[in-house]
Amino acid sequence: MILGIDVSTSITGITILDKDGEILECSHIDLRKEKNFFKKAELVETALIRATELIDIEEVYIEQPFTFFSSGQSSAATMAILQRFNGVVSWLCYEHLSLEPKYLTANEARKLCGIKIPRGEKAKKVVIAFVVDKVPGFDVEYTRQGNPRPGYADRADSYVVAKAGLLCKKQETKDTD
Repeated sequence: MILGIDVSTSITGITILDKDGEILECSHIDLRKEKNFFKKAELVETALIRATELIDIEEVYIEQPFTFFSSGQSSAATMAILQRFNGVVSWLCYEHLSLEPKYLTANEARKLCGIKIPRGEKAKKVVIAFVVDKVPGFDVEYTRQGNPRPGYADRADSYVVAKAGLLCKKQETKDTD
């Protein structure tokens, strides 16, 4: 089984796929109300334990946070906090699952899954549309304005990370045969 995580200090997405790519778990942890960094980590830890206690996870893939600046995006302070939180979540996976996480950038994961983001389009919107179209049973709740409710973009991103991880694992297996 593959665990894919989209780490964020606001909402973290978690997806577990079986060897055939079927979703066993797809959820998100809303951390927006919690201001304490370590309490956020505890919430992720609790959700991680709950999600994986009955499922034998073989590999963990985590979306790597951005490491470069682009105008109008995250500040250095925000990026530093995200890097730190990503490290804490990585450690939690290692501590509770005895597995060293592997990391994929969002672009690597999307490319492996065949997702192309047209110039000028919002990546989150394209990813959600792709996952809704391609994955049976992946449902999204929408607001009255027609926007996805908070957490569903994170679920979609964690699915893409897990699916890309599964494809990486299959390729590694093929290469060793």
